[in-house]
Amino acid sequence: MRNLLMTLSYDGTHYFGFQTQPGGNTVQDHLEEAIRHLTGEDVKIHGSGRTDAGVHARAQTFHFTTASQIPVERWRHALNGRLPSDIRITSAVEVPLSFHSRRSAKRKTYRYSINGNRVFDVFNRQYQLHHPGPLDVEAMREGLKYLVGTFDFTSFASRHSTKQSHVRTIYEARIEVDHGFDGAGTHEQGILHIYLTGNGFLQHMVRIIVGTLLQVGEGKRKPEEMKTILEARDRAAAGPTAESKGLMLWSVEYESLAEEHDPLVKS
Repeated sequence: MRNLLMTLSYDGTHYFGFQTQPGGNTVQDHLEEAIRHLTGEDVKIHGSGRTDAGVHARAQTFHFTTASQIPVERWRHALNGRLPSDIRITSAVEVPLSFHSRRSAKRKTYRYSINGNRVFDVFNRQYQLHHPGPLDVEAMREGLKYLVGTFDFTSFASRHSTKQSHVRTIYEARIEVDHGFDGAGTHEQGILHIYLTGNGFLQHMVRIIVGTLLQVGEGKRKPEEMKTILEARDRAAAGPTAESKGLMLWSVEYESLAEEHDPLVKS
């Protein structure tokens, strides 16, 4: 048996998330069907994590074992020819049988995008939350600082979370702003990209953090309240869950993989 690790990008707009569900139409369903058509094998793939309905991925990873002797360099082209156009394998590499795409991952980064301009971008409307009202970005940056470190993130987790522990580590949290102009040449608020890098994330964790940060940006909460919310360990203490469409799994990092295999899966 061989163990193959693949990286893929997908537009999650029309899917019920990455992981297989009873209702079907998930990214995993399409991947497993493509592999079945290619090799005749009924395989179960294992993703580095699950993404909810409507969430996108720039570099999701998954692994599976196969008896197929198809050369590893042919898998990308062969599977892409059997997948919908909004799901694309970007790389494939053979890894040891002991490798697991989720358990072997060291760091994951998510990006959440907010369009702060008065008119949303019609070409990116499925990938950005539109928030035309003014936001205090510096206050949001200040609020993010309280989340860097190892904490119990119960306040920022879905009430339906089934994880035994809600302790996670956030290594880095930052906001980048792409400023834009409207048709009249007037300076706009721009596109806010919130990046969160950690050792793992709970269900809805990033979206709840974003929903709470938006309240900070709107002046409804003070930045230092993020610390109080953490300490509460109560979902009711945090803000709303931001829409799924603005969220993208940005990268997954492994210590044991050579960067040249895939620049998006960092060594």
